[in-house]
Amino acid sequence: MRNMNLKSLLLGATASVFLLAGLNVQARAEFPEKPVEMTVLFGGTAQTIGQLLADLMSKNLANPVVAVSRTGGGGAVGYSHVQSTDADGYNMVWNSNSVSTSHYRGNMKFNYEAFTPIARVSVETPALAVSADSGWKSLKEMADAVKAGDSKLKVGISGNGSFTHLTSAALFDKMGIADKVVYVPYGKGKAPVELLAKRVDAAVQWPGQFIPHQQAGKLSILCVTGKDRIPQLKDTPSCAEAGATDLNITMWRGLAAPAGTPADVVAKLQDAAKAAIASDEFQSAADKIGFEASFLPADEFGSLIASDDAAISDLMGKLGLKK
Repeated sequence: MRNMNLKSLLLGATASVFLLAGLNVQARAEFPEKPVEMTVLFGGTAQTIGQLLADLMSKNLANPVVAVSRTGGGGAVGYSHVQSTDADGYNMVWNSNSVSTSHYRGNMKFNYEAFTPIARVSVETPALAVSADSGWKSLKEMADAVKAGDSKLKVGISGNGSFTHLTSAALFDKMGIADKVVYVPYGKGKAPVELLAKRVDAAVQWPGQFIPHQQAGKLSILCVTGKDRIPQLKDTPSCAEAGATDLNITMWRGLAAPAGTPADVVAKLQDAAKAAIASDEFQSAADKIGFEASFLPADEFGSLIASDDAAISDLMGKLGLKK
């Protein structure tokens, strides 16, 4: 009888182990079991697109994605927060090329390798604009005038080492006028104001900031910095077409989680992002706001981040901006 009771206890314990294992597998299969937090690094269009993405992803997951703004330090504040969280999929960052610029500016010790890529979501292509009163109708006209003149071209940038700074530097280097440019930091979102007030001669920023002023005849958009023209400016050449041979600089945005996040969790988040990007609502927002909805899966996104990081490191080194 005693042996029978011992045997029953052992069988019961074994059954309990298998039952618990089954429950654990089921719990993992139902990720997420609670809300997923998406850290948003910047305001403006980044915040608008990020909030929409979070809302749409929530429709394809068992629990909602909640967008939380953590701005500052060129993205370093938000990156540092997410990097410090558990690698369980419940914290991710709405990231961009800023993961590299912030690292090389010395704002954070870790680099892109501290994160597991989930998916690229969008691409934004900067544009070069000047005052309509300048008389410059093309990139070449502007470059020729700068070369022939005695004064330097005042170019507005979001900040030293910012993406607009790097883009501007690469563009003017291609045009052979890098030594005749002085950069004027003006803060984010103020490019049109500075141009209209003629405190700067040119600025590189997102097209949506310039288009209304071009339509009003106040500003002229000379080119866009990607290799191709963009839908919002079909009659505006790429800077490569306009004389900056081989220039191809765009701002990607996407999602990443702390390094070590399980592959099955990444796959669920990637699939939810893909479905959100393909939705009519997201595609409509892309047309209205002025960005390209451009999905890349985790592995391809990871390769893009690494490639861009190397290019940004090289450019910031040449500009003396690496710390």
